[in-house]
Amino acid sequence: MTATSPHRRRSTSLRQRISDVREQARQQAGLDYQLLRLIIFLLIGIGVVMVFSSSMATSLTEDGGVWNQALRQTGLVIFGLVAFWLGLKVSPHTLRKFIPWLLMLSILLLIAVLIPGIGTGRAEVGSQSWIYIGPISLQPSELARITVGMFGASVLADKQHQSLKLSDPFMMYSLIAGVMFLLIVGQGDLGMALSFATVVVFTLIFAGVNRRVPIVIGILCALGLLAVFFIGGFRSHRFHTYFDALLGNISDTEGTGFQSYQGFLSLADGGFWGVGLGQSRAKWFYLPEAKNDFIFAIVGEELGLWGGALVIFLFAALGYIGLRTATRAQNQYQSLLAATLTIGVVTQAFINISYVIGVLPVTGIQLPMISAGGTAAIITIGSMGILCNVARHEPMQISAMQNFGRPLFDRLFLIGEPQPPAAGKQKSRGRHSQPRHSRPREVSPRARDARYGRPVTGSRRRYPRAENRPWQ
Repeated sequence: MTATSPHRRRSTSLRQRISDVREQARQQAGLDYQLLRLIIFLLIGIGVVMVFSSSMATSLTEDGGVWNQALRQTGLVIFGLVAFWLGLKVSPHTLRKFIPWLLMLSILLLIAVLIPGIGTGRAEVGSQSWIYIGPISLQPSELARITVGMFGASVLADKQHQSLKLSDPFMMYSLIAGVMFLLIVGQGDLGMALSFATVVVFTLIFAGVNRRVPIVIGILCALGLLAVFFIGGFRSHRFHTYFDALLGNISDTEGTGFQSYQGFLSLADGGFWGVGLGQSRAKWFYLPEAKNDFIFAIVGEELGLWGGALVIFLFAALGYIGLRTATRAQNQYQSLLAATLTIGVVTQAFINISYVIGVLPVTGIQLPMISAGGTAAIITIGSMGILCNVARHEPMQISAMQNFGRPLFDRLFLIGEPQPPAAGKQKSRGRHSQPRHSRPREVSPRARDARYGRPVTGSRRRYPRAENRPWQ
């Protein structure tokens, strides 16, 4: 008989413990809902703190006060938390009715931003992507990126891809998404266009599209990137800077490679522990867009490697828990909704982090829930509320609330108990809510009398005297 080594026994025991912990976590009701809230609120908190730190210099010169821009961002985050609360209050079934209207609004805004005099940003950053409403900037492409995923979840749920004709829901969705993609490309915002295309492709894959469709989309995107590289301009220069950074030598550190080079210096200065919160040197006009696109470089400089790793871990955990919520959802619509909302935020985050650390070319998209921005913060945080709402509607979570009541968070913020769709439909049908086979059979008086031995004569029942009644 072969003896088992102590090392192998310890390894087997460790694997068994990990398996037991995973199984307990899988069976614990409400865990996804709790973890999603924790991760989202941690990211929002880190974002507010880092905007206060990274916007000091630009706020002083542009607005005349050190904290003006940070306070404005805090106000937007508060509105985003209100949108988060609304996303928890509205049931996914009710939200589904408003998705077509949100899609129409997104398309209209994408068209409006291209009209001269309405859309702005072309001269400043090279893309006409913003509409200013007073002191607030609206970026229609942010709303479109969230809405197209929600629309795909609504129209592709419980559908099968059968043909490449426009009558097929998958092809109709691809056509609408393609029009929106071209409108975003027309703004000159290549980074957001790629993020938008990523959401569309993953939505199609999750819904079960034929594999040829995402392959064709991927080939078209690759050809488009090659065209951008060879056409020239500042976007082509970003590719050249990217390849130089991969080789460890940015040739034009004072011109086209200035921003990327300064971002690398910020990360290098941070080391492992960082220079300390609020002590960044790059934010004093060395690093352009320190509070927006390159805020992760400030995180790495002030909080060091552990701070950057914490942000990456939180986004990775958001992706894992969000996709696990999709697998546990009560129907395919909610499953696709959770998956697309998760992918939309997580892919944007990793694209931003990747170009800051030099893994991808600079695209100019923000770090969600952390970068300073206009309505993008409200839209992103609100979409996370919808994701948490899907987690609330997991069958295990509904069963736990019905047995043990709502969690403290829901009671404090007046969030009602989620109801299964089947229960809602039965309630709306009134007294005929139960199927016929589950309702008590209506027995005629004659049959009831015969069942209990009561003599029946004609249509008039004659009962025996009290002392002769057998059923008493």
